[in-house]
Amino acid sequence: MPGFLLCADPLRPSRPDPAFAEEAGTVRDMGAVTALLDHDALLAGDAAGAVARVPRGSGPYWYRGWMIPVQRYAELELALADRGATLLTDAAAYRRAHELPGWYSVFDGLTPRSVWHPLSASAPAPEDGAFWSALARPLGRGPGIVKDFVKSRKHEWHEACFVPELGDSEALATVVGRLVALQGDFLAGGVVVRAFERFVPGGEARVWWVDGAPVLVTAHPDTPDDRPLPETGAVGEAVRRLGCRLVTTDLALREDGVWRVVEVGDGQVSGLPSGTGAKPLLEALRDA
Repeated sequence: MPGFLLCADPLRPSRPDPAFAEEAGTVRDMGAVTALLDHDALLAGDAAGAVARVPRGSGPYWYRGWMIPVQRYAELELALADRGATLLTDAAAYRRAHELPGWYSVFDGLTPRSVWHPLSASAPAPEDGAFWSALARPLGRGPGIVKDFVKSRKHEWHEACFVPELGDSEALATVVGRLVALQGDFLAGGVVVRAFERFVPGGEARVWWVDGAPVLVTAHPDTPDDRPLPETGAVGEAVRRLGCRLVTTDLALREDGVWRVVEVGDGQVSGLPSGTGAKPLLEALRDA
């Protein structure tokens, strides 16, 4: 039976983080092994210290916890290997599902058209509007959104996310610059520009896939009271081509009645909406 690696409470490191306490209790009730990760230490670059509470030789783990930058995840994988433990999602698979450039080609035609530019969090973003206009040119004219390789700033919609006209190079550069400034050291991978598509009201559905099979359909954490039921046939084919063991897909219904993939994510760091029990997901991971 695989174990579960959970984030520790920063104030009481011998206990699970309160955000994952319910999942920890479910895992214990299933009889599975649990271990605790010091997430703060990992983000600070101390991978060995982050896994100090993981028993040596304790076998394979599913991680369930806060997001981890891809480089830190690779360091986590190595630190666990030094203790004779493994992650059931390796670093290459984590990056493939977690960052848009890793999954985009597999979901091409199912998700809004996108282009991107790699950018380090420590590097300044190009300020020249012509640069960003040239990058976005394959998307054509019309509205768009900008985000990093993992997340958007949709709560600062008009400031750091939405661009009314991608052909307006000055407006595009302004929104990109604000996104990069707000993300700061948390900028993941670079900048993505996506064509904007209009969706009907009713929220997004999050589908959880384990080894290519849908094991749970939930609301999106941002809209926990909206629970649409999406069509998943073509999406499932893409998930299986992606080849990652634990994946989430966020789907929304476009105004023309077509279900679209808004986002793909590594399911280890995807959140469950409030009021949704984790037991079906955790049982599927236990049995995988």
